[in-house]
Amino acid sequence: MAAFSFNKLVIFGVGLIGGSLARGLRVHAVRERAGATGEIIGVGRSAKSVERALELGVIDSAVLLDDYNALKQALHDADFVLIAAPVAQTEPLLRRIVPFLDARTIVTDAGSTKSDAVTAARAALGARASQFVPGHPIAGRESSGVDAALPDLYVDKNVVLCPLPENAPASVERVAEMWRATGASVHQMSAEQHDGVFASVSHLPHVLSFALVEQILEAPDAALKFSFAAGGFRDFTRIAASSPEMWRDVCIANRAALLTEIDAYTKVLARFRQAIDAADAAALEAAFERSRTARSQWQQGGGLKAADDSAQ
Repeated sequence: MAAFSFNKLVIFGVGLIGGSLARGLRVHAVRERAGATGEIIGVGRSAKSVERALELGVIDSAVLLDDYNALKQALHDADFVLIAAPVAQTEPLLRRIVPFLDARTIVTDAGSTKSDAVTAARAALGARASQFVPGHPIAGRESSGVDAALPDLYVDKNVVLCPLPENAPASVERVAEMWRATGASVHQMSAEQHDGVFASVSHLPHVLSFALVEQILEAPDAALKFSFAAGGFRDFTRIAASSPEMWRDVCIANRAALLTEIDAYTKVLARFRQAIDAADAAALEAAFERSRTARSQWQQGGGLKAADDSAQ
């Protein structure tokens, strides 16, 4: 983990993601310098959330979003601002802070969608959009809120940065250093590529998990089905325990890429349905074996081999 220091970090949304960053940076400060980290200020919509973060020692001080004077003071001379709120809040939050934003402050985010974050930054910050470095830590838990925050949440996890052409290279590197200090590995890609990749491997799985639970809820014997659900159901639907607000916003923000993935998944499901209807054991086994092999390779950290032509 690279050495990293800062004087002031302001976090909008001190929940699982923002809280884990704060805790990870505190651990890093103790390990590297045997001293205290820089000041961490939490900003929240309600007193309850930030007061809990204070109580747990995740932040040093708390500010309410609608407290004009306190927000101005919090942002004064800040090194970093992290927006760790549902993605639909990115533009309103940027508009709220831009009057108080120092020219040297680097702003980044932790949202699961990036094209919308870039659009929001340009709309809200205008010529100062160069201060915004879009980011996405690929880590989480099904639990949310600051009580779920972990100091090691980002250890050996990936963080994707999607720099703007106008970002200063030094600003991008400073954001990368911040995440590396928590134990993460930092990568770069375009916002468009990011949204396509994560529509497939993150956003679609969440939709499918929520959809399965919704399907059972709508069944007349839902209570009976839930009473007999076991390990397979638990594993498949674990992420349906995630924040509804956050995933509502992700689905809407990345709807074009997500709809493409839903359509592709629907075609595969239709192919499986056809094989089941035809009792085509060979087709089912071949498809299941491809999937099992690919998942095993992924889990072991190996590269995936291209699917054969019969999978098309």
